[in-house]
Amino acid sequence: MRIKPREKRKRTGSVQYKFIVSFFALIGALLLLMNTYPLMASRDLVFKEKESALMNQAAVISSSLSALDTLSANSVAQVMELLDVTSFSRIVVTDGSALVLYDTWGDSGIGKYALFSEISRALGGEQVFRSQFADGAFISRAAMPVRSRSVTLGSVYLCEYDSEQASLILSIQNILRVISIAACTVALILTVAFSRTLTARITHLAKAIQVVRGGNYAHRLDIGGNDELTELGNEFNNLTERLETTEQQRRRFVSDASHELKTPLASIRLLSDSIVQSGDMDMDTMREFVTDIGSEAERLQRTTEKLLDLSRRDDGIESKRSPVDIGAALKSTLRLLTPLADARNVTIEYTVGQDCMVLASEDDIHQIIFNLAENALKYNHDGGHVYLTVDCDETHVFLTVEDTGIGIPEEDRSQIFSRFYRVDKARSREAGGSGLGLSIVSDAVASLGGEITVSPRTPNGTRFAVSFPRFSEKEDAET
Repeated sequence: MRIKPREKRKRTGSVQYKFIVSFFALIGALLLLMNTYPLMASRDLVFKEKESALMNQAAVISSSLSALDTLSANSVAQVMELLDVTSFSRIVVTDGSALVLYDTWGDSGIGKYALFSEISRALGGEQVFRSQFADGAFISRAAMPVRSRSVTLGSVYLCEYDSEQASLILSIQNILRVISIAACTVALILTVAFSRTLTARITHLAKAIQVVRGGNYAHRLDIGGNDELTELGNEFNNLTERLETTEQQRRRFVSDASHELKTPLASIRLLSDSIVQSGDMDMDTMREFVTDIGSEAERLQRTTEKLLDLSRRDDGIESKRSPVDIGAALKSTLRLLTPLADARNVTIEYTVGQDCMVLASEDDIHQIIFNLAENALKYNHDGGHVYLTVDCDETHVFLTVEDTGIGIPEEDRSQIFSRFYRVDKARSREAGGSGLGLSIVSDAVASLGGEITVSPRTPNGTRFAVSFPRFSEKEDAET
């Protein structure tokens, strides 16, 4: 498999950069809202207050002037003097033709026409208010008609220039600006520090992945903390632990398989070389050597077949399944083992229940029974016994294989289903064992949804117990 070289990562593509930019975009939006909304709300409140004040005052003046039959400069001045209105920047009173009768800015404007749009609209019968915030001040204008008996006698125009409240709002704006700058500075420091801490842990994890990718499955990660990254680090350690175990098993498998294949090949070569190099070998010796060559070839064939069977199971290749009677399979398998039992002087006894059916391939069932019974014969004492039992209940079928042999030490029982594992390597090779039989049995049982356990037999020997899901005709009809 071709591995692509790792491209150099751009700074703008880093997690830290994206985190800082995203965080500052959020902070910027919040600060923008903080610097605009309060000011806009304050201005709206001032506008409403100005509208209320100016319109009320204009209504008072208009009501006072409406008592006059006609508006003249003198009469209007007398009324305004009585009202004593001095809080506005400018007050203008006109007659019905927009001629100025009263102006707080001085007498220079009296007798002239007021060309204000507010006054024109007021003479048309409208009540007008307009306010704006400009040049550091609130400039507000209001105009209202003066009416008497449904006749418009004139208009009242008020103008106010308020810099005090504007200064207050501007000072609030400056304070918010200072707070925003300080908040941005603190946020920048905290964001950089936090992002570095976060990305440092991620970088640490990425470097650990690179180490493991290089083949160092023993590498472990100490990421610290108590968050999602810690959980990710723990999962990484669990993964590398499994990878390390798998790699060790793979290496051991390759080593053991090579040794198991090399040993009979070396024996065959040695025996064949002896025959070739010996010119005066007698027929009996040659026949013995050829017999040994045949035995080693058979051993090589058995090991190869078992390796192929394990490889097939590892690839998930399953044989076609059909209902199999475990009792019938047991009887046919034991017939094949009768010569071995006779040679070992071991007695086989078995008990078979009725209708103990399992949905499986006949080859798998044969492998399970054959390997368990063969081991019970090979590792038994002279004159020993092997007991096999097939029984079933409504949901399960049970196969039990017991022997009176040498037994399995307690410390080895958890490993006996591992490939190439032998309790006594010297005796296993002497008996012709490859260390693969029980591994095949375990994989076959698991593929059928069953379970296998091993325990000591009293007073001596070993007991293997296998359970399978039972097949029934009712289930076959439903499927």
